[in-house]
Amino acid sequence: MDPTPSQSPSRRPLHCRQIVCTGYVRSDGLFDIEGRMQDIKSDDSTLLFKEVPAGEPIHAMRVVVTVDAGLVIHHIEARTEIGPSPFCADINEAYAALKGVTLAAGFMKEVKRRVGGARGCTHLTELLGPIATTAIQTMMGLHSSTAPERARVEEDKHRAGHPMVDTCYAWRRDGEVVNFVRSRDRASIPVNEHAVNEHVVNEHVANEHAANERV
Repeated sequence: MDPTPSQSPSRRPLHCRQIVCTGYVRSDGLFDIEGRMQDIKSDDSTLLFKEVPAGEPIHAMRVVVTVDAGLVIHHIEARTEIGPSPFCADINEAYAALKGVTLAAGFMKEVKRRVGGARGCTHLTELLGPIATTAIQTMMGLHSSTAPERARVEEDKHRAGHPMVDTCYAWRRDGEVVNFVRSRDRASIPVNEHAVNEHVVNEHVANEHAANERV
């Protein structure tokens, strides 16, 4: 049982990290997934290169990832608006190395391979995790007002497989959720298209399995 307010010890905030991610549909049919992160302390901070007054950000980072309906990265912009050192922003351009990567299972492993450690910024790299999940939620949340984009998403799902596969336990490849989605998709496809789409799905599964083996 939780303690009552009178029994709870008092507490004072020391540090606040705020992460906000937003998905946008663009007029050219692509999607921008923008993530922002701030670190703010309640007390004055003495850093190696500067003093930061209480309530002012120590970190302020922004990443914009442009993807297509299949969640393939077409462009990525990383920006260090505020960092603890004058050298933090020097690594921003390194994130262009993620162009062509798909936001799907194994994404963060690929991110760490390309921009992990001294090849990137700890905070920009961490921000890509919630950006990836926001991208998936953005595609899943398309409404009728974006019908053409939704059609492209559905087409890419049939061609490349659902982006949620193997991202967590519930969406494991051999689990109930994936089986349900595949059964539903088959039911919505005309009979003469079943063979073609079954071939595409099987081909994608084989390719993804081979990619995972290489990783």
